[in-house]
Amino acid sequence: MRLRAIIADDEPLARERLRLLLSGDDEVEVAAECRNGREVVQALRANPADVLFLDIQMPGSTGFDVVEQIGASRMPVTVFVTAHNHYALKAFEVHALDYLTKPIEPERLQATLVRVKERVASKTALMAQEQLKSIFENLTQNSPAQRKFPQRFLVHNGTKDVLVAVDEVEWIEAADYYSCLHVGTKSFLLREPIKQLAASLDPVRFVRVHRSAIVNINHVREIVREGRTEGAVVLHSGHRLRMSKLGWQTLLAATRN
Repeated sequence: MRLRAIIADDEPLARERLRLLLSGDDEVEVAAECRNGREVVQALRANPADVLFLDIQMPGSTGFDVVEQIGASRMPVTVFVTAHNHYALKAFEVHALDYLTKPIEPERLQATLVRVKERVASKTALMAQEQLKSIFENLTQNSPAQRKFPQRFLVHNGTKDVLVAVDEVEWIEAADYYSCLHVGTKSFLLREPIKQLAASLDPVRFVRVHRSAIVNINHVREIVREGRTEGAVVLHSGHRLRMSKLGWQTLLAATRN
């Protein structure tokens, strides 16, 4: 299991110390370092992480402000890191996994990483179970031959509504409560969560390759494996998307139909 981690702290020395401590674990990759809450929100929305080491007191906005903006249910596994003990109760109220006080002791961090890995593995297993259940229900109850799938999307674009043909959509990206439809060089926001949208699309053509991305297999050029649990799909446009293990399995099954 390879964990993508984000470190958020306004103190450069604190970030450096935590980064060095995490470098001792081959299963942890520091994907980004942030100096304030705004950077954390941007990093999470750009490329979701598995675990977030989050300072509480940062310039502009606190760690709790980050949780409020992203939403507790959409946060990665969160470990608060702070020099103050009196925030502990509030940290666990927002479902933090752990609460580390500075300076962080290596043994304490290792114990936390064990819990982080268990939590991530549990979330991954649950997500896989839900996706497999959804696939099974689609195959057994609503086969493509019986169901009628949408042929176009009606999306609001400025002062007008635009009809977007489903076949022209290359891939779909999760954007909080919206889904972003990518059509060539254009993109359109559809007010529908990606989970709900995925259930309404033809599974023979559209595959959810990652929790944040759906691809139209007619626009897939290559499937790239990167280790046992990760990979990517490359579209004809050259765009490259991350792919989970379950997404890889589902995509291969769809291409055989």
